[in-house]
Amino acid sequence: MTGYDDEDLRAAAEAGRHAPSMHNSQPWLFRLRDGAVEILADTTRQLPVADRSGGAARLACGAACYNARLALAVRGRPAEALLRPAVDEPELLVRLVPEASRRPTSAERALFAAIPRRHSNRAPFHPDPVPPAIRIKLIEAARDEGAWLDLLVGMTAMTGFAEIAGSADRVLRRDGLYQAEMLGWTHAGLAADGVPAGAGAPLPEPYDLLPQRFFGTQRRVDGEDYEPEPLVAVLGVSGDLPIDHLTAGQALQKVLLTATEAGLAASMISQPIEVGAARDQLRRSLGRSGFPQMTIRLGYGDPTVPALRRSLDDVLVHHPADRR
Repeated sequence: MTGYDDEDLRAAAEAGRHAPSMHNSQPWLFRLRDGAVEILADTTRQLPVADRSGGAARLACGAACYNARLALAVRGRPAEALLRPAVDEPELLVRLVPEASRRPTSAERALFAAIPRRHSNRAPFHPDPVPPAIRIKLIEAARDEGAWLDLLVGMTAMTGFAEIAGSADRVLRRDGLYQAEMLGWTHAGLAADGVPAGAGAPLPEPYDLLPQRFFGTQRRVDGEDYEPEPLVAVLGVSGDLPIDHLTAGQALQKVLLTATEAGLAASMISQPIEVGAARDQLRRSLGRSGFPQMTIRLGYGDPTVPALRRSLDDVLVHHPADRR
């Protein structure tokens, strides 16, 4: 089998740049080296307050990796993902090396087609329940990528989660540096990164069950409250090392694309992951020995506008050995 070429790199990066990231910071770079597509952390885009450890950036790069794998698979050039392949190059997170050529599966084609349609929807969802068959697909999607996905069932579990998430949200709202950083990634125009103010949640009301990210000052339309019994999923993995964050990111993206392909909307609720005490409380409430890496609100929602992305050329880098 032959190595990847520049067209493969561009296809992988084009898909990868549509992955989710905290505040739409897009902390990834892509390059071609020795016939492999590599994904690197763009450390200039790591959030110094909200993501001091870099875990959120690694989660985002793992999601970008899953998109890139799909893009290569639909080209008939599937990849094996080698995570953290070089101890002497910490910014190098993933090395995608070619596997034997084959025709893409129908599932790969469907998930790849969902990539441009997937984006966070922070608006209220409709009260319609998610069918059991789709819930099973979401759980299987996480399991396929080495993660677990717990769906919170019943108001007892949901109320307990809401208390944990609300407490974490209050901690973060009291952090002036955290709030200033989030404001710095919020814009009113057509910037290629960050979050448009209009894409945030409407301002909260006292009766809201779950905390949301609101990046602007818009109020909700009368009668459009959040769903009274939301479906919340907690995604986690067995460890909490950098390699585990990359694994979780790939699983997260497969879950989100599976949801998108099924007609669901989703928004991520990261507050209980960002606050250590809340995260530990969430883990104990689930009876899990592993580590929660993200919580997701899922349901049926009206279409919303996605945030913009950096151009393809902005996320491509060239290794000196590959310059022509």
